[in-house]
Amino acid sequence: QVSPGLRTPRLPVWLCSASGRHGVLFGTDSRLLSDWKSERVFHLYFYSGQQEQTQTAHLTIDTHSHHWEEAQREDPCSPGKRRPALEMAIRTKWAGATVSWNGTDPFF
Repeated sequence: QVSPGLRTPRLPVWLCSASGRHGVLFGTDSRLLSDWKSERVFHLYFYSGQQEQTQTAHLTIDTHSHHWEEAQREDPCSPGKRRPALEMAIRTKWAGATVSWNGTDPFF
């Protein structure tokens, strides 16, 4: 029998599978589960357990940013608009959101 805590988590958590790798994307703000207003700017964390990941990645998600704001931050040497698979997975829930990796090199 599945416990109620697993059926209705207290904190937001998603199991991710992208590019043949698995990981856990989670938040520490329980309001993300019940209050849509908290989805403006919020933090998520990602951990895959892969050998190359030495610490949990801290991501800042902004669901109300504009595409031209992201273009200004983009490195002119970057290869077009390719995004890591994890960012694309996040955008399946929050379309058009910008994802800041907060100093961590994007991976996954």
